[in-house]
Amino acid sequence: MSAPAQHANEPGSSSVAAVARTAWLLPAALAGWIAGTALQLQQRDLWGLAAYALLAVAALLSAAGAVWVVVRWRRHVLPVTALAAISAALLAFALTGGRATQLPPIGAALEGVDLQLTGVVARMPQLGEQGTRFFFDVVQATQDGRPVAVPPRLLIGWYRDGGGFAPTAPGTGAALPELHAGERWRFTARLKAAHGNFNPHGFDYELWLWEQGVRATGYVRAGASDTVPQRLASGEGHAVERLRQAVRDRIMRTAAPSADPAAQRRAAVVAALLTGDQALIERGDWDLFRTTGVAHLMSISGLHITMFAWLAAAVVGWAWRRSARWSSSLRWPARFNPCLRWPAPHAALVGGVALAAAYALFSGWGVPAQRTVLMLATVAALRVSGLRWPWWLTWLLACALVLAWDPWAWLQAGFWLSFVAVGVLFATDSGAGSADGYSAGGRFVQLLREQWVVTLALTPLSLLLFGQASVVGLLANLLAIPWVTVLVTPLAVLGVLWAPLWQAAAWALQPLIALLQWLAAWPGASVAVAQAPLVLGAAAVAGGLMLALPWPWQLRVVGLPLLAPLLLWQPARPAPGQFELLAADVGQGNAVLLRTATHSLVYDAGPRYSLDSDAGDRVLLPLLRALGERVDTLVLSHRDSDHTGGAAALLTGQPQAAVLSSLEADHPLRGVRPVLRCLTGQHWDWDGVRFEVLHPTPALYDAKGLKPNALSCVLRVRAAGGAGALLVGDIEAAQELSLVHAHGAGLHAEVLLVPHHGSRTSSTPEFIDAVAPRWAWVQSGYRNRFGHPAAPVLARYAERGIAVVDSPHCGAMHWRSAQPGALGCERALRRRYWQHQLP
Repeated sequence: MSAPAQHANEPGSSSVAAVARTAWLLPAALAGWIAGTALQLQQRDLWGLAAYALLAVAALLSAAGAVWVVVRWRRHVLPVTALAAISAALLAFALTGGRATQLPPIGAALEGVDLQLTGVVARMPQLGEQGTRFFFDVVQATQDGRPVAVPPRLLIGWYRDGGGFAPTAPGTGAALPELHAGERWRFTARLKAAHGNFNPHGFDYELWLWEQGVRATGYVRAGASDTVPQRLASGEGHAVERLRQAVRDRIMRTAAPSADPAAQRRAAVVAALLTGDQALIERGDWDLFRTTGVAHLMSISGLHITMFAWLAAAVVGWAWRRSARWSSSLRWPARFNPCLRWPAPHAALVGGVALAAAYALFSGWGVPAQRTVLMLATVAALRVSGLRWPWWLTWLLACALVLAWDPWAWLQAGFWLSFVAVGVLFATDSGAGSADGYSAGGRFVQLLREQWVVTLALTPLSLLLFGQASVVGLLANLLAIPWVTVLVTPLAVLGVLWAPLWQAAAWALQPLIALLQWLAAWPGASVAVAQAPLVLGAAAVAGGLMLALPWPWQLRVVGLPLLAPLLLWQPARPAPGQFELLAADVGQGNAVLLRTATHSLVYDAGPRYSLDSDAGDRVLLPLLRALGERVDTLVLSHRDSDHTGGAAALLTGQPQAAVLSSLEADHPLRGVRPVLRCLTGQHWDWDGVRFEVLHPTPALYDAKGLKPNALSCVLRVRAAGGAGALLVGDIEAAQELSLVHAHGAGLHAEVLLVPHHGSRTSSTPEFIDAVAPRWAWVQSGYRNRFGHPAAPVLARYAERGIAVVDSPHCGAMHWRSAQPGALGCERALRRRYWQHQLP
């Protein structure tokens, strides 16, 4: 008898062989689940619920078939493993799609009309200088007394001006009531579909709303002619949110008792660390934290939850081990001490995860916190059950469970940063041993090694996801991680028991912020690169992982060449003599990026959204960074805030840019950068592309009583082949007729940035006929309060067969002079089912 046959006949050999044959079924199923989830997220449009239900049934039948084959024949390992992966992928696809169908949008007929809403404030409100925003769970909705169906959860704004969205200075407008989580309110509101700006490499606001279960946003109508809002009841559930709000408000009163802005900013960081209200942190502080690579420390991140779990586990384990001494001192019989019935390590694991979950719940139960708690619970359950899985299988199981809980986490940068970091630490066996055996110096070396390994692995991923990475991040995190997690955060938590500790936590932040400011002032503190294609980025991430893994140096250095394409990548530029336009989706305002072979120009800088937020910081700078652009000239057509609101931030991020504008002599932007006055007759050539300023004339600057719109800088751009664009700001009828008289058919352009966003005061028939564009672009906000573009204006363009494209339908708009008949819409290029699609 042969050796294999003899071994097969030994007792227990068949069961061992069966286990070996089925060992890959679980990893295959987990990988299939992850792949199926990722595939469903690529759907442009959802199917019906019945289709997903049929797919789920097919997946279950397929899985049952795989189990039957294993039980019946115990062979065909490869086909059965593949079938397990396919079954899991189909089931994940079906369940994710089925869940998505349960989030219906608001009906178009209910947008922009007065609705009477009754419901409960679901989370603690977010305070801002314009007013208050809060999640609102609807109990009843009516229109003129008739019940109507609206999405069950809304994001509502209550503004100081009694309605609308215009930025107002602090202290102006009507006083707002103090809102609290758990309060029941009745008020009149106007709603619209969950719609956000949509730009290449930009933040997907609609996906964020989708993850919160929000399919409509709106604002409270509280003007003089509206029904007075009523607070119907207080304290209706939401106990955790009410406690969070009470703690947040007490921190801001206790830790910042004076009017010192620096003290208030530190108190805001303490409140954000404890309650998760990141909106309290000012934009300047976020910029500092991002530059130094510690932004993850200043919010409720996976690191905070993990460190809290570790500290909680240490405390529970310490108390559990001493329970026998305490029970004997109290003369309790040992049989009545439950702490003696369960090992202390298991109690520490379970207690640490439970307390970490409670902390995550108190901090708002955000998506990063949910991911981390699920990961910790997975690892704890495996250890308590006595299973000793390989690290990669534990990592795969945690990943699949997180995606089963929140499939859309796959599209969040934090998901990738968290799981790559955890996977690298698992793979390098960092922290696998007990820290008890380390001296203080050994623990410091271990912390330094872990931080270095994570930095090596995550820097390429950060460059791929964000286009920038902190050069000083390793040093900053090495100092900031223990300072925040061991000193600041515990003081913030203990402040719940004794409020003066919140002041101590704020004081503890002062030297850390000073250090970060010093590091941020270093030359080259952060590096920015153009965002490379996914293939090159994935190769660079693989290179970073190779450098981080504990392999022989001959293998690790192979990762270095994989990093080069990511660092050296530059997006394709127009050929000499050609140019391209990208009209950014900034809402109600203008912002257009123009690129030639070696130069870049930005026409207008978009609106200011609030006193602490504008299009320059939120849209233009990330876009320019992703494209690797250095702006040569910024043209600000005129002074209106929907054209200059983002200029200060843009000029801070692009310090080499010259400014051409019609701004008056005392405008604040003239204190930021010298401004050259735009005048008729100015012209220049870049790479064979002709630029000409057609308006305003010198006499208009001395005219009295002119509106700023009349001074809008009009820029004509022509490629070497003749294709051109006309960017006109907010000129109105008089200026249009003046241009027609001066230039006539010379105004012709393939692309026209529609004057004044399509206002009734512009787009005269004579002007449209003279320009005769192929494309008419309207940059406006979705359901904006001005009604742009006006219906009569749209009719004029339609009568002439001119295609009008607006940013609410299209998102960012792309056009190239080399292909004048083609237009790219960002919403069409990257369409997904959670995005708002207008007809």
